[in-house]
Amino acid sequence: MKRKIGLDVGDVRIGVAVSDLMGICANPRETYTRKKEDPAADADYFAEYAKREDADAFVMGLPRNMDGSEGPRAELTREFGSLLEERSGLPVVYVDERLTTVSAERLLIEADVRREKRKKVVDKIAAAIILQSYLDGGGARRV
Repeated sequence: MKRKIGLDVGDVRIGVAVSDLMGICANPRETYTRKKEDPAADADYFAEYAKREDADAFVMGLPRNMDGSEGPRAELTREFGSLLEERSGLPVVYVDERLTTVSAERLLIEADVRREKRKKVVDKIAAAIILQSYLDGGGARRV
């Protein structure tokens, strides 16, 4: 089996998680700071990342409105996903990510992580939640 890479895409940062080889567990890896005004550079970074990790797909959180509709943020995420598919040659699977950042924040608060530290890790924890829901086969809906 190959690994899956989970991404929580934001305007400034992208949280990154990677599955184990068996596809059982999502592991938070890093918080990548996006290159301003250069999404191609971001996509190229993740194309190389996928090669290093021997990954065969990206699992990307798709931000939807609470009523399930897609807004401007979802459109930007899909645009980046299309660019990532083009640059990496790997498929991008979208997972409904409603409230994943909220869940990540709560998890960190319950673990008594200080506010300054939470800001540094919340994106990669959200990416792990997105990827884990995909690996579990339904915790979040694929869209």
